[in-house]
This record gives sequence, C-alpha cells and structure tokens, in this order.
Amino acid sequence: MTVDRHARTMIPIPDRPRPGLTTYDAKDPATSYPPIEPLLPPEGAPNVLVILLDDVGFGASSVFGGPCRTPVAERLATGGLRFNRFHTTALCAPTRQALLTGRNHHSVGMGSITETATSAPGNSSLRPNTKAPLAMTLKLNGYSTAQFGKCHEVPVWQSSPIGPFDAWPSGGGGFETFYGFIGGENNQWEPALYEGTTPVEPPATPEEGYHLTEDLADRAIGWIRTQKALAPDKPFFVYFAPGATHAPHHVPTEWADSYKGEFADGWDAQREKTFARQKELGVIPADAELTPRHGEIPAWADMPDDLKPVLEREMEVYAGFLEHTDHHVGRVLDAVEDLGILDDTLVYYIIGDNGASAEGTVNGAFNEMANFNGMAALETPEFMRSKMAEFGSPTSYNHYAVGWAWAMDTPFQWTKQVASHWGGTRNGTIVHWPRAIHDKGGMRSQFTHVIDIAPTILEAAGLPEPTQVNGVQQSPMEGRSMLYAFEDADAPEAHDLQYFEMFGNRGIYHQGWSAVTKHRTPWVMVGGALPAFDDDVWELYDGRRTTARHGIWRESTPRNCINCNGSG
Repeated sequence: MTVDRHARTMIPIPDRPRPGLTTYDAKDPATSYPPIEPLLPPEGAPNVLVILLDDVGFGASSVFGGPCRTPVAERLATGGLRFNRFHTTALCAPTRQALLTGRNHHSVGMGSITETATSAPGNSSLRPNTKAPLAMTLKLNGYSTAQFGKCHEVPVWQSSPIGPFDAWPSGGGGFETFYGFIGGENNQWEPALYEGTTPVEPPATPEEGYHLTEDLADRAIGWIRTQKALAPDKPFFVYFAPGATHAPHHVPTEWADSYKGEFADGWDAQREKTFARQKELGVIPADAELTPRHGEIPAWADMPDDLKPVLEREMEVYAGFLEHTDHHVGRVLDAVEDLGILDDTLVYYIIGDNGASAEGTVNGAFNEMANFNGMAALETPEFMRSKMAEFGSPTSYNHYAVGWAWAMDTPFQWTKQVASHWGGTRNGTIVHWPRAIHDKGGMRSQFTHVIDIAPTILEAAGLPEPTQVNGVQQSPMEGRSMLYAFEDADAPEAHDLQYFEMFGNRGIYHQGWSAVTKHRTPWVMVGGALPAFDDDVWELYDGRRTTARHGIWRESTPRNCINCNGSG
C-alpha cells in the first residue's frame, strides 16, 4: 500500500519542494528530478455519488412501501442498505446546505429558505467561511467534483449573472462543474438554466420532448464518462439533485396515465395500504401503530364529489413524476456500472430533502403560484375540472392536495415544513457501496441525519476533517460518520442528540426521547393566527422501551405522548 505523505488537515495542501541535486549543466548525467505527481486522495478513496430527490415523503416510494413505483431504488436497496431513521431539516435549502457542509442548518446561516432570509443570526442564508463545503474539501484533496440540478443555497441578492459567486457551486462551492438551476424550484419543461455561472438555454423544447430531469441525467452521464476517460486515476464526487419531485409536478402524460384508477380510494385508504406494505417490507415493525389524521387535514370522504376526479389526477401525475425521476436516476447509475466502477462507488440515494409538500392547498392547485400570492380561491372546483387533462403538461404549474402529502408521509404525522414531527423530517435513504457493504439488502435503524453524510464520505475516503481551508480556521463538523453502521445493524447509534426547527415548529431528539411542538400549519399562507410561543403545546414521546431498531415507531405513536404547555 502506498504511504500517503500529505498532511491534509490544512488545505490547499502546501507545496513542498523535493530535495535533489541541481546541476549547472542540464546535460550532466547526474541531472535528474522527481516526476511531477498529480494530487490524489489516499489510496482506496471511492468515487462518491450523492442523489438527492426533492419533496418526497417517507411513504411515497415503493422501496419504502409507497404507491409510486421506484424500481431503481429497489434494485439499489437489494445490493445495499436501507436507512429507515434518516432525517432532514423539513425544508429544501436548509437540508441542502446541511448536507453540503456537515453542519446544522442554522450554523450555516440557512434557518429557512434563501427567499425568506433576514439579517438575524442563523437565517442570513450566508454560509460562514469557517464552515467550508464538502466539495471544496474533496476537490482540494484531489477529487474531481461536479453538481447537476438544483442549487438552493445562493442568497437571492447574489443570484444574478453578475454575482458575486462565492455561494455558487462552481464559485466558492467547490464544484469544478455545475449544470442546473439556482433557486427553490423550476419549470421542468422550460427551465432557467446555468452552466457554471453563465445562463444557458435548454437544448430542446417541450415539443421536441425536452424534460429537465432527462437533461440533467444526460449531462451527468456525459461528465462521468469524460472524467473517467481523461482522469481515470482520480475519484469523482458527483452531486445529482434534480428538481423533481418539487412542484410543479411536470411529467410526460404516459407516465401519469400508467397510474390511472390507482388512487380512487383517496388518501385515508392510501395510508392504510402503505402502512400494511411497510410492515411487509420490514421498514416498520409488525406491531407499529398508524398515526391518526389531524383535524386540520380533511378526510377524503369530506371532499366534494365533483372535485375527487381532479384530486385523483393530481396524485396520478405525482406518482408518474416520481417514477420518471427514479428512471433517470437509474440511467446515471447504469452509466457508472457500464464503466465498471460501481463496486468502488459510494452511492447515497436520499429519497427527499424533507417530507412531502403540503404547500398545494387542501384542493391542490393547477397553478401553485396562485396560493403563494394569496389567490387560491380563484381556482374553483369548476376551473380545476376544466384543466384536468392539462395537469403535468407545459401549460400547467401544478401541485397536489394536502391530503396526498399526508398520505405520502405514512406512517408519520404532518408534512414538509413541520420540523417537529417525523412526517416533515424523516426520509428513506439507501446506501450502496459493494466493496464495503456485505449485508446486502439489510436494514439500518440507527438515528442518522443529513449532517452525517459529509463526515461519512470523509471517513470512507480516508480524509481528515480539515482544520484550515483557504487560510481560514474551520469549526468542527456537527455530524457523525455513519460508516460504523454499514457492517453492524445492532451497533449503538453514534448520533443520539439532534434538534429540529423550521418556522417555529420545533423538536429535539435525545437517546430515544422526542419532545416536539407544532407552531404553524404549512398551507395556511394568508390569514390565520399564530399562537404565542409560550402557548405552544409540547408532546413528549418515549422510544426507549424498544430496541433501537424499533424505537422509531414508538416515538411516533400517541400512546406514549404526554401533552404539556410551555416548557413543561
């Protein structure tokens, strides 16, 4: 094994002249110099592919028991591990910045999304230079780095083509290549795109069959092939983050049509079906109890009969959208496999950056911007019925109803934005690394969080966490490596303390105990009264009475809940 002579805690690694004889005559036989050696990570460092989907709840994908067919995720899980206690922050940009830095979202200035940033501490959307991104660390240690898809970490006042570009992926983000979009969402048919920091037009039109997810997969595949052709000795770090399945739910009609009639029973029945399937798969234990529907979420039976066909179509479109996304993820994985490097590639397939989105109103939306601008009432049932055939098409900007989001978060309570409850923060995750994972098809139930990914990758690559980057002393990462769990399903969890907060919805987890309080309802965007923080009702759940593998579900059932006011 080659000895790594680099001191890698300070990056860039300082150049050191190599001693040798320097003669006055280049023709002198004693004149020789050591070869120039490219910087590489330690021997055995894997390629890394992190796949992050958008707005997918725990109970949406078939690999975790949901109704949306995800055969690629299932295939990856068969050869890897499913983590059923993996957590996010409950919202897009905070999760992404946490993933890319290994720090909690407030630590990196992303207390909420960039569009709602203020100058308040932890909410400025500005990442301190004391918390360098993972991609920068990997690049300065000899990795090739590339990002494809969504970047929601650029402060809004820095998001124009004039910059500054410190927060852009290919600016200060550490990625040598970036192709994607800046912001929270994008039109999947006619996106606003950047290559590096330069605005570019999509390579085709919707009429010519263009779709953003396919385009991103094409670009990722092309880059991976080029990288391995031109720099085969260097491992890569690829971050593949499609805008799917964030609204607008845009997908070719045939993908949605394949689900026709599958959601006629509504969201209450769908939760029961998903719950049963999750028990069959073992992603929840056989004695788990399904959490009840909160009164703020309407029952399917109470929805107007003339609206139900529209509601069904909303879910058909979403399911097709997720399956379509999984298909193109599969194309990227196939490219890695075709190159013969899948065994040496650490793959994270994170199925959602938060819970399913309940931002589409109780009826759903043909144009979600109507709700964001306080005009949801314009979309009457009559209007929605008239637009049924257009849902998912280039003429739409659609979103599904709150009830479907709740169903896609089965078996948990609440949805995206609700950081207090697991419905907003628990996302099924698959890890695949054939060279290092031998318990193929295994389940892992240690408590893990998105901030754990960066330290896991560093440990897998044999790299230390840097203490200084670009001359700036670094604060320690706040995540814990997950590598210990890859071979031991029963190993004690290393990450046993974690807080959650989003828009006043709060929670804290510690060694099986969970204390949570919901402060705000995501789909109430206009009007509505918020309680004083002192009046919030806290719920306390005890998950210690079962094994670590099963404690997850005890925490989420009402029977262990103690209601109390204030700090009690």
